[in-house]
Formats: sequence, C-alpha cells, structure tokens
Amino acid sequence: MKHLKPPRIFYSFAVVAALALTALAQTPTPTPKVETDEEPIRVSSRLVVVPVSVTNAAGQPVMGLTAKDFSIAEENRPQQIEKVSDADKVPLEIAILFDVSASTDAMFQFEQDTAAKFLQEVMRPEDRATIFTIGERPVLVQSRDVSEKSAVSIKNIQPTKQFTAFYDTVRIAADYLNKNAPAGTRKVIVVISDGEDTNSEGVRNALDEGYKKLGKKIDTIDSKSLYQLTVANRNEASAREQTRVLKSLQNADTVFYSINPAGTSIELNKMSQFGQATLDKFAVQTGGTAFLPKFQPIALKDGVLNSYNVKKNQEMLTTIFRQLANELRAQYLVQYYSEADFPVNRYVNLKVGLTGPQPLRVRARQGYFVK
Repeated sequence: MKHLKPPRIFYSFAVVAALALTALAQTPTPTPKVETDEEPIRVSSRLVVVPVSVTNAAGQPVMGLTAKDFSIAEENRPQQIEKVSDADKVPLEIAILFDVSASTDAMFQFEQDTAAKFLQEVMRPEDRATIFTIGERPVLVQSRDVSEKSAVSIKNIQPTKQFTAFYDTVRIAADYLNKNAPAGTRKVIVVISDGEDTNSEGVRNALDEGYKKLGKKIDTIDSKSLYQLTVANRNEASAREQTRVLKSLQNADTVFYSINPAGTSIELNKMSQFGQATLDKFAVQTGGTAFLPKFQPIALKDGVLNSYNVKKNQEMLTTIFRQLANELRAQYLVQYYSEADFPVNRYVNLKVGLTGPQPLRVRARQGYFVK
C-alpha cells in the first residue's frame, strides 16, 4: 500500500399528540411529563440507540439478556433503559469495505473468499449487505442485497496499486447506511484495510496546500525537512478527517470492525502504526473490534515456508471472521430517552455495563453527537 435542545417549548395536549407521531432515533421527540394539573407539558427528550455486544471469556455470544441486565450512564448520569432488542429479532445491515490498494499477494484472494463465506454464514434472509472498495476514491460496488449476491460481488473485486481514500470511503459508507438502512436495524461496517490514507480529499488538499505555501522554497528545502513538513500536514489533516468519520459513524449508530491484513509489518514504520491506531479508535468509540492478526510473511525465498505461512495465515483469518460472527450474534440494541438539554453537535459520553457480576465482556459505543 502506498503511504505517504433544542429550546424547551410548552405545548398543548393536542400538539404533543401530533408530535409523538414523528419520533426518530436521536432526534428531539416529545415525551409528555405532567408535574401537576396546572403545569404545562415539557417536550425535551431524544431517543438514543446504543449497539452493545456481550460475549463470555471464550468469545462466545451471550444471549437472552433483557433490560434489567444492562446499565447505562450519560455523562455519568444513570439513564432508564426503555427497551433492549437482541440480535435474533433485529435485521442486520452490514457494509464490507475492501481495500484494493493492497498488494496482490496470495492472501488477497483468500481474504475475499473468507469474507464471502462469512456473509453467507452470518446473514439471514432479512439481512442486507453493501459492498465498497477503498482505492483512489470510494466505489460502491454493490448496493444493499442478499448474502448470495454479496458473496459474488466480493469475489469479483480486483486489487490495484492505487492511492488510498480510506477516510472518505468509511465516511461515505456510514452515511449510506444512515440514509438507506431501515430504521431499527443493526448497522455494522467491516473494513479490510491497514487504515492508512493517502488520497482522501481532506488529506490530499492539505498536502497540496502545504506545498503551495512553500512556493519556490520547495526547490531548495532539503528532503528531510520536506518529509517532516509533509508528515505534519498529513497528520493534522488526518486528525480532522478522523473527527468527520467518527461523527458519521456515530450519527448512523454504526459499529466499526476492521481486519488489518498488514499483520506484524506495521512495526516497520510510523505510517502503518498510525493507520492501526485509527482503526483502533473507530472500533473502540463505536463498540467494535480492530483485529490485528499476526500474519506471517509469504514472499520469502523458501517456497516450502511460504506455503506453510499461507496455510497458517488462512487459519488465522478464518478464526477472526468466526469471532466477528460471534460478536454480531451477541449484539443488542439498548434504547433510552435522554432528557438532557445538550446543544446540537455536542458529543455526549456514554458508559454501558451489566448489572450482574458476570465475568462477561461488553463492547458498546462510547458516545453520540446530538442532532
């Protein structure tokens, strides 16, 4: 891969009844609360949807949990859970993002085959998948469709050696799910990429602007100084792009998962480490997982060792997709009404847990942006 409150308003009972019909997730929705017969009704709550996955020590899904099993706090204030829906009753909307700028080694085809098999195993008739490629620009390979067609679409993807618009693709995929996935579904993005970005619009423009500011000095500046300036501009732009992407993921109530095919080679340079840190950030903030398998090299001079490493890498990738499937089967949608008076675009911190002492692992989004 190439590096480089609304304000509080008082309404009559008739108005409140009308407003109640337009309730949307995370959008201010009428929640009548009558203090006395003389006091008016306050309308100031919003529905917040929190995807939560629960697994045991062996990584197996924990099923059958109900609202009484969960606890949730918003800015350290305990909230009353309104409803909990489990995975068996909620359709899945999954977007697979394939990085096609990866090297065309033997692992690429196996990544395709394993991802296709994963979709066929985890998806049910009511579920839908969308396929994007991460390359020089985001490409929608397939809009929402069933597992069989999605598997074929994945297998038909061809790798390239183009630049990488990672941030743009993740943000566009999240926006796509937010716009097209039916209300009440579980939304998930699975990215197969190292998280590095060389061509998203924000990054590209920042680099171009940096070079323009240098003007004629670019011909006299030494290569080390130019490199340091480029890295500084890229990192500043990447930080801004990460904020944009995270907001899109949170607004879409989407859980982010990733599988980094670079394996242990990320230890070789800071760009690769930065990419993995980005994957980790998106996963932690949304309640997902960033898998970093310890793939072994498969381009050695020893053909026998290459074959052995390919087999071990394939087994590891299969294990990762199996764990991912378990997490999706263990996913709940925890819903509550927030009555806090936060301004639009304010980021609200969340903390989700279990009420019992079970030694279980809980993954959940860590916050949301007020709409």
